[in-house]
Amino acid sequence: MGFWRFLSNAKVTVESLIAGWSLQTRDAVEGRHVLAIQDSSDIKFSTTQESRRGLGKVGKGNIFGVVLHAMMAVDADSGCCLGLVGGKLWTRKDKVKIPHARRPLAEKESERWVSTATQAKDVLSKARMVTVINDREGDFYAHWARTPEAGIHLLSRVMHDHALERGGTLRKFVRKIAFCAKAVIDIPKRMDHAARKAHLSLRFGKTVLKRPTHTGETNLPESKSLCFIEIIELHPPKGAKPIHWLLLTTHDVQSAEEAFRIVGWYKLRWIIEQFFRSMKSQGLRIEDSQLKTADGLMKLTAIAARAATVVIQLVQARQDGEELPADFVFSPEEIEVLAAINKNVQGKTELQKNPHQPKTVTWAAWIIARLGGWTGYASHKPPGPITIHHGLNDFQNICLGWNLQNV
Repeated sequence: MGFWRFLSNAKVTVESLIAGWSLQTRDAVEGRHVLAIQDSSDIKFSTTQESRRGLGKVGKGNIFGVVLHAMMAVDADSGCCLGLVGGKLWTRKDKVKIPHARRPLAEKESERWVSTATQAKDVLSKARMVTVINDREGDFYAHWARTPEAGIHLLSRVMHDHALERGGTLRKFVRKIAFCAKAVIDIPKRMDHAARKAHLSLRFGKTVLKRPTHTGETNLPESKSLCFIEIIELHPPKGAKPIHWLLLTTHDVQSAEEAFRIVGWYKLRWIIEQFFRSMKSQGLRIEDSQLKTADGLMKLTAIAARAATVVIQLVQARQDGEELPADFVFSPEEIEVLAAINKNVQGKTELQKNPHQPKTVTWAAWIIARLGGWTGYASHKPPGPITIHHGLNDFQNICLGWNLQNV
């Protein structure tokens, strides 16, 4: 009942909850090259024709829910998740009658890619450098023209076959460039394919995009100079879907080594995909919620996004991630509770003691994993998202009791 009242409180807004995502991220990014990875996901809730719960359509078919757009800060060198940066939550209303091409960017859903990148410039101001990373939906001219600035780069997979300043289109131009390097990478096992090795060919170069002729945006430059990188699996195994990425970036690319490094940054997009899975089927199962209003469901989603990020950070820490201070994830009161729990979950032998530096995220992840049922032996398989979720549930209950004791 207390949680329901919290979500129903008019002073608790989706905007304020999203603003709270980045409180610890601001300091965690100091002095780093940060990959600001953003993406969107539909959060689908079951409804009936009589009770839509105020939700709008998402995806294809007769499915209703909310749309979550989030940006996550990741260290470019270590791949370590540093926390959420910002984002947006909304539910679609009536169908828009004005054609997409005739609407200004501010009235399109694609505006979220630019506005979230603008949020990042403030939240990530202490970073040494920022590279905003989009999936294909974030590839549009206004984004390329407005987001980059000193210390802020943009990297995106290509969706549109952009017109070029000297005539022709991007894809036709790229096909004329010779491949200059090769690499072999391991493709991990997934539900839809077995593990395998992929033999990749790479080419890169510079190009200049031309301002689109039909755009509702004003004050856009006539052209934008960018570098492209294409990596392609020319001869995939029979039945396998070939890897093929065409990337655009504001980073200057002078060598194959630099190109492969940028490809490596783009590969880290999988972290935000894991974040969405942690909110849904692999953890919080937020789509099972029975809250009756869209407003309540959006607030719940904003809270769940923060919790899912903590899970990602703890799972990374248990997989030999970077040693981060615990206060990047937990409050001082929570760290005090962790220290008390640590004494009880450790075994009597050296093999069952917490081997990590106290008050680090790795130290905290060891404790949370033990609460979630992990054995504690370093020789055993590291705990995954489900174990961490179980441990966090127990930890929050212990924190509640600890606060009652202090009262």
